[in-house]
Amino acid sequence: MLPRSTSTNPVVLSYYTMLRMVGLLALALPFALATGSILAGILISGHQPHPLLQRSISDYYYTPMRDLYVGSLCAIAAFLASSRGYDLRDEITGYLAAVCAIGVACFPSFNPRSTRFTQVEFVFGLVHTAFAALMYLTLAYICIFLFRKSSPQKTFTRRKQDRNRIYVASGLIMVACMIAMVSLTMLTTIERRHPSHLLFWCESLALCAFGVAWLTKGEGFMRDKPHNHDHAVRHHRTAGSS
Repeated sequence: MLPRSTSTNPVVLSYYTMLRMVGLLALALPFALATGSILAGILISGHQPHPLLQRSISDYYYTPMRDLYVGSLCAIAAFLASSRGYDLRDEITGYLAAVCAIGVACFPSFNPRSTRFTQVEFVFGLVHTAFAALMYLTLAYICIFLFRKSSPQKTFTRRKQDRNRIYVASGLIMVACMIAMVSLTMLTTIERRHPSHLLFWCESLALCAFGVAWLTKGEGFMRDKPHNHDHAVRHHRTAGSS
């Protein structure tokens, strides 16, 4: 069970729960899609799907896991749009990430089973790639810059310092994966061939980095210990009375 927040405010608890749900959805999505597709192939057709793993997470749009793929992205988008930060910049960034997630869901990538891409498929594939790249860049920006901010009323603890390291590492991993994904996609688009299998692993790694960052922000990992929280409260009260 995930640890509870040190706060007793129901609004704060709901906010942290929402962050953890976003993180869990992102972490579980690649494994749920792959496992579900394999099980669906065995149960429906009596044999494992070929290939066993799709070449990218986006390719699961063309499998029995389409509803899970689209539904998960829409759920993540809803959570992103509902998130609130310290200022207007946080809200705008959340809305932008939500729009990009919806765009990834609504504009499918190239059909891996097509022998030839139509003009519509070609355009949709490019739009899908653009939305995906912007989404990962926005999420990386949130991790590297916005998540590291602290409330003026809180003491900067050692745990907060450790959490900031996780946010930076997660953001950099997402940027590196995004660059690799765009490069692989553009190369296969220019050469008019199907995506590389490396796309699935790049996308999975980026989603896992995203999930870890949001779980950490939601106090699923590395939350401040109660005595640190009490110390911060006492420090604030002492400063206010002096």
